Amino acid sequence: MLRVLGSPKWLCDGLSRRDFLWAGGLGGLGLTLPDFLRHQAVRAAEPGAAGHDKYFGRAKACILLFLYGSPSQLELADMKPDAPEEIRGELKPIRSTLAGCDVCELLPHTSRVMHNVTVVRSLTHKYPIHGVAYATTSVAETDVPMELNPHDGRHWPFIGSVVSHLERRKNAASARKAVPDNIALPWAFSTQRTGEVHRAGPYAAFLGSAYNPHFTTFHGKATGKITKTLTDTTKEFDEPYVGISPNSYFALGGEGAADLTLDRMNRRRSLRDQFEDARTLRARVSAAADPVDEYREMAYSLIGSEKLRQALDVRREPGKVRESYGHTLFGQGCLAARRLVEAGSRFATVFWDEFGLAGSGWDTHWEHYPRMRNELMPGFDRGFSGLISDLDQRGMLDDTLVVVLSEHGRTPKISKARGGGRDHWSQAYSLLFAGGGVARGKVVGKTDSIGGTVADRPVSPKDVLATVYHLLGYDLETPITDRAGRPVSIVPNAQIVRDILG
Repeated sequence: MLRVLGSPKWLCDGLSRRDFLWAGGLGGLGLTLPDFLRHQAVRAAEPGAAGHDKYFGRAKACILLFLYGSPSQLELADMKPDAPEEIRGELKPIRSTLAGCDVCELLPHTSRVMHNVTVVRSLTHKYPIHGVAYATTSVAETDVPMELNPHDGRHWPFIGSVVSHLERRKNAASARKAVPDNIALPWAFSTQRTGEVHRAGPYAAFLGSAYNPHFTTFHGKATGKITKTLTDTTKEFDEPYVGISPNSYFALGGEGAADLTLDRMNRRRSLRDQFEDARTLRARVSAAADPVDEYREMAYSLIGSEKLRQALDVRREPGKVRESYGHTLFGQGCLAARRLVEAGSRFATVFWDEFGLAGSGWDTHWEHYPRMRNELMPGFDRGFSGLISDLDQRGMLDDTLVVVLSEHGRTPKISKARGGGRDHWSQAYSLLFAGGGVARGKVVGKTDSIGGTVADRPVSPKDVLATVYHLLGYDLETPITDRAGRPVSIVPNAQIVRDILG
């Protein structure tokens, strides 16, 4: 059975009742409703009124690298070598090419690309839970029930969904792009962990499921093993984040999609086409076109898109390039993301997701140092550095924004859990920006002597989203329509982090 994850249908922009009432009075001014709608479609992309700076719209595309579970700020890019041992831990800093920013000894490749990166060390908020939706949407508040329920009515749309929505407002034809604007790898988020509950996060919320990401599927075999612990459970897993087979690749579609050949799909299309005359007759009777036919055509166009298929097939890359990203699920996902934006996608997301055991990913309450050494840091080091170097060598870094983000940071003090552990901590943590209008080689914000609180330039997750929208060329006051039919700005109560621009 063919199942396309992240429904490939599209809807017209929802306008508020007030907008329609206002539009109804335009006739006396010589303006028609189509004129009004045309104005609404272009207003989001029109610079000037909001005082846009030279960085507005500098990024043609964005690659979001989301590290679910959250890495420790003290072992990413805010190390505290002079802190007590129970704070600094057992990993040593090494010099990087970014002055004033040593990185962990487990990141030798990353250390050599840091001159292309801006580090923000002062992210802070009040929710030390796995709020992927809080980090990647404009929702103002969150709690555990929201975190564990993608269908909670309080959620706001994922940033990639908003990008896709705004692009379709500007040009309805973008809904039929051979390579869509909102693609997420490596699989449907939170579906490869134990337990029946899927976490909230990258979904379109009140924009409608038409704007959910197009989730890929991973086709390959894990070649590495790792031991993971969750409370009193310890298991060994064949772990794709440690290594994958060389013939691994990504594709769009759900279970069975790999077995659906183009010939078989064309035969299905031919069978469908036998009913074309009947549909045409029905369309003549109906005042409006049948949207089901339109959605079906879009599904066929995506699954049958040779351009999309080639972009996701990392096996087409030279062996040397693949090796530079590392033969891990994350590394090859980063390579696929580069291929997607190169092929025309506006927003691609690579999730380092839970696999096998709930509470995995970067959620290192247990086995902190063994997993940092054997699974997490090596895979990130090759994937991130490979992406930055590759984009730079191809001349793509200046107009491709790369963001490394997580839900929160981790406790400064190491716990006595098995293998050592760092727990949730949202008072201070770090993220990485590169490309697309971001300064090359800069450190913004700072924390106290143990990396526990922000000492200078606090930045909220909403400020991060505002900055990404700005660099992609979307005015922060651009309205979208919420569940109650009210116009709301795409990211209320947020400020652009101008310190990082350059």
